[in-house]
Amino acid sequence: MLHIKLSYTFDDAAITGQQLGNPLFDILGAIHACGSVGAAATQLRLSYRHIWGELKRFETALRAELIVWERGKRARLSPFGEKLLFAERRARMRVQPQVDNLIAEMEREFALAFDPQAHVIPMCASHDLALPRLKEFMAREAKLHLDLQFHGSLECIAALSRGDCLLAGFHVSEDHAPGSMTHKAFKSMLKPGRHKLINFVGRQQGLMVAAGNPKGVTGMEDLRRADLRFVNRQPASGTRVTIEQLLAKAGIQPGEIKGFDNAEPTHLAVAASVAAGVADAGFGIEAAAAAFGLGFVPVVREQYYFVCLKEAVDQPPISKLRELLRRSEWQALIADLPGYDIANAGEVVALRRAFPWYAFRTPKRTPEQQPEPCA
Repeated sequence: MLHIKLSYTFDDAAITGQQLGNPLFDILGAIHACGSVGAAATQLRLSYRHIWGELKRFETALRAELIVWERGKRARLSPFGEKLLFAERRARMRVQPQVDNLIAEMEREFALAFDPQAHVIPMCASHDLALPRLKEFMAREAKLHLDLQFHGSLECIAALSRGDCLLAGFHVSEDHAPGSMTHKAFKSMLKPGRHKLINFVGRQQGLMVAAGNPKGVTGMEDLRRADLRFVNRQPASGTRVTIEQLLAKAGIQPGEIKGFDNAEPTHLAVAASVAAGVADAGFGIEAAAAAFGLGFVPVVREQYYFVCLKEAVDQPPISKLRELLRRSEWQALIADLPGYDIANAGEVVALRRAFPWYAFRTPKRTPEQQPEPCA
């Protein structure tokens, strides 16, 4: 077996579109996207000659052809090159939350060391494409550093309860009636009078499928088809709660779905699996599907909330965060994310207003309804 050693660097995201970079996969990704070595060189700010030299060097090391070149036609990756690129993308999307957590820890320490005016908000949040942009915006506009750690929605609320963070981020679908799985998962963790919600973004969730939707997927009912391979989200994530709730509503048992136990940790990792052809469908946000050029079948809207303790909501760091979320400059920064909306961003929402299950209480018995005392 051929063993290849790969090294990664924290790259300029403005060039490659990602912070974690490797020269081989940066080149393959650019050629795949541009269909031209020249255009790829321009995108990566490298010379045409350098790109060709690197491709030949990697082909020698890997003992395989990476690019197919036909005179008069667009350059394209070889079947091996395509397979290699998407395998790396899937692996990188799996570790991206851990990389982001590491970057957050380093940035927090540097912010405190070099700028005594910087303030830090420790935050545990479910992964979202808008959060890194918010982090940069807050640091630039208000010297407010978001010490951001990514985990599943339920884990984040638990971290807030333990005092491990000041702010938690989680999301729930609009289908959260009393008795729903969302109700059962979140009610015991959130307490009226103790917690306050802050609107962040609305997101469209649905089924991610190959470009053009070749399998003709129209909804959750199709997941029980024998010719469909599904890729799931991990337990304790908000999206997994939504998936299981939608399946229960449709009368679909997990055992009927091929690949139900194959789980990925983020929306982007699910999208990468579908793009690589490992799965035919996955569930996640529209923006993740768009990032990989996939088709998307809308299923349900959800709301992403920040939650903090009641006494923290008006303290300077959280108050400033709420003000930043209401700014038009911030809202313009996420206008390019498909399926997102920023209605009422920064608004404080009471739990009883957001979730109907808090509005229903068992009525007190009248004296006539009290049970007879035992003889």
